[in-house]
Amino acid sequence: MKANLAKAGIAPEVTDRALQLDAIVQIWRRRVQKREIGRMALRELDLPLDLPKLDVLIAIWAPSNEFGRDDTETMVSTISTRLGIDPSRASRLVSDLINQGFVKRAVSQEDARRTVVELTEEGQAIVDAIRTIKFLILGEYLSGWTMEEIDTFFPLLERYSHWADQAETMNAGRVQPEIEKLAAKLKTLLG
Repeated sequence: MKANLAKAGIAPEVTDRALQLDAIVQIWRRRVQKREIGRMALRELDLPLDLPKLDVLIAIWAPSNEFGRDDTETMVSTISTRLGIDPSRASRLVSDLINQGFVKRAVSQEDARRTVVELTEEGQAIVDAIRTIKFLILGEYLSGWTMEEIDTFFPLLERYSHWADQAETMNAGRVQPEIEKLAAKLKTLLG
């Protein structure tokens, strides 16, 4: 792999860092997929919820910086889109949460023909408690960092989080010949 990257003009020290970064990100991805903080918060608060229902509560509450949303009302179809789940699954989860008293149906203020879903007082209390636990833990962790470290890390993490957005334009440059060679090799190998 290092040889292919070198042929594409990627410096060896950049290659080494890219491989290290990928390993870190893969570990982080697996931990995030396990939903360790969410599971711990549900357990600590002794809530009658599982992670999918918690996801629905968060999708209804929906911080704009998390879902990139402009709408003010949430419908079942909105939840489906925000969570990337089948509409029928979103509907079942919402129904379960309504039966538990954490979500309620309401009439849209924008279009009376639409039904929206909202958090009940209890549902909002759950979201607030879960988020408080999350930020207590994150705040405690970041308390061990200097402000200089935080001020350096955040813009770089934000910048890094968008690297895949640029992948299409990047492969049109100096890496394209190497990508074409890989495709040809696989085509020959796989027939």
